[in-house]
Amino acid sequence: MTLSLRMNLSALEKNLGYSFNDKDLLNEALTHRSYLNENPGWKSSNNERLEFLGDAVLELAVTENLYHRYPDQQEGHLTSLRAALVNYIMMATVARELDLDKFMLLSQGESKDTGRARDVILANAMEAIIGAVYLDSDYQKSKTFIDSVVMTHLDEVIKKGLYKDAKSLLQEKVQATLKITPNYKVLEEHGPDHDRTFVVGVYFDDKLVARGNGPAKQDAEIGAAKEALKVVDSS
Repeated sequence: MTLSLRMNLSALEKNLGYSFNDKDLLNEALTHRSYLNENPGWKSSNNERLEFLGDAVLELAVTENLYHRYPDQQEGHLTSLRAALVNYIMMATVARELDLDKFMLLSQGESKDTGRARDVILANAMEAIIGAVYLDSDYQKSKTFIDSVVMTHLDEVIKKGLYKDAKSLLQEKVQATLKITPNYKVLEEHGPDHDRTFVVGVYFDDKLVARGNGPAKQDAEIGAAKEALKVVDSS
C-alpha cells in the first residue's frame, strides 16, 4: 500500500469517526468491481461481499434502534421508517456527507456516472463500509457507527415525510395546498419489448409539473412524483 493511499485512508477514517485495525478491509470496501477490470494486479477483492454483509448489519441495527425508540408504534409504521433510512437514496446521501465519493476506486467509465447510477455505487460502497466496520470490530461498534451516520437522519425522515412513498406524499401535499389530485400520463415509450423505457408526466390539473422515466409505468410515475416534490418543496 502506497504512502499516498495510507494518507487517503487516514483522511477517510477521520470522516467516518472510526479507525480500522485492518486497513485492507477498508480498502476492499472502496474497491468497485470495475476498478479491477482496469487494474488486474490490484491486491484487493471488490466490495460486493462486504456490501452483502453490511446490508444485513445495517437493517438489523436500524430495526433494533427503531424497536426500542418507538415501543408503541405498530410494525407497519416501523417498517416504513426503516425503509426510508436504509434505501439507496439515503445511503448515497450518507456516503456524500462522509466524502466517500473522493475515496472510491472506480474504472474511468464508472467514475463518470451521474444521477441514479452514481447513487447506487455510493450506496453499495456505504453498505460495504458498514460490513467492513462489523468485521473489523463487532456488532455493537458497528451499530454505534450506524447510529452516528444513519440514525441522525431520522428527524429529517419524519419531518419531510420521507417514510411515505413519493406518490402518496405528493398527493397529500398537493391536496392540502391546491385542493387537487395529481394525475399521471405516459408521454413517451420507446425501446424493444424486453427493454422498454417509459416517460411519464405528472400534472396538476392541466399543468405539466415534472417528468420521470423507468422500465415500467409505475417506476416512471414514482420518478415523476419525486421530481414534482422538489418543485413543490421549493415553491
